Amino acid sequence: MRAMGGISGIARLLLAGLVLSLGSLGASAQEPQPASRADVQKPGSASGAPQVRAVKPTAKPYFVEFRARNAVSYGHTFLVHGRVGGKLTEKSVVGLHPFTNSSIPWLLGHIVMVPSETGFSDGDIEDQYILARYRILLTKAEYDEATAFMRKLQSSSPVWHAVFYNCNAFVADIAKSMGLKTPSTTMLYPKDFITELRQLNDGKGDLAGVRKQRDS
Repeated sequence: MRAMGGISGIARLLLAGLVLSLGSLGASAQEPQPASRADVQKPGSASGAPQVRAVKPTAKPYFVEFRARNAVSYGHTFLVHGRVGGKLTEKSVVGLHPFTNSSIPWLLGHIVMVPSETGFSDGDIEDQYILARYRILLTKAEYDEATAFMRKLQSSSPVWHAVFYNCNAFVADIAKSMGLKTPSTTMLYPKDFITELRQLNDGKGDLAGVRKQRDS
């Protein structure tokens, strides 16, 4: 697990931002990059979404799936949500990132707070960019509660900063509201953050399983 903590982590972020910004000649840091074949996680695989046992499809027809995807920079953490089996659209995505597709706000956000967006970014619903995922199945009541918190958080998260409030921190707030355990630091690469999130909750695929594991 590679953590980018403390001053050395900030220094690496700043250096990475400068190199990427100059080297890509203005390419967006949020622009998705295809994951290597070894990194791609398919839904339902042992390393991807957990296999859910003894859950009737009609009992928990909704889901929240925490995701990490590849990008020109170190990647992006976000979530998708909706009805199981439904088509994902841009409206299915919730995630914090610098506003616009320009690399300039992303670069400045390693130094000062910058305006944010809290929805879709390019590549979020394309499987070839996904590095890690963790899906939780929900009842209608659980889903309504989770999405209400998401909307509230979206309306109160106007800024992004690579260290003080990044995409990991935003997703962690949502996960905590659902009763999930979250990594002790948000200074992780997105793939590592989602992997640890899944491991901390023992890969449980519904909130009942998460609560049972948490309280045991």
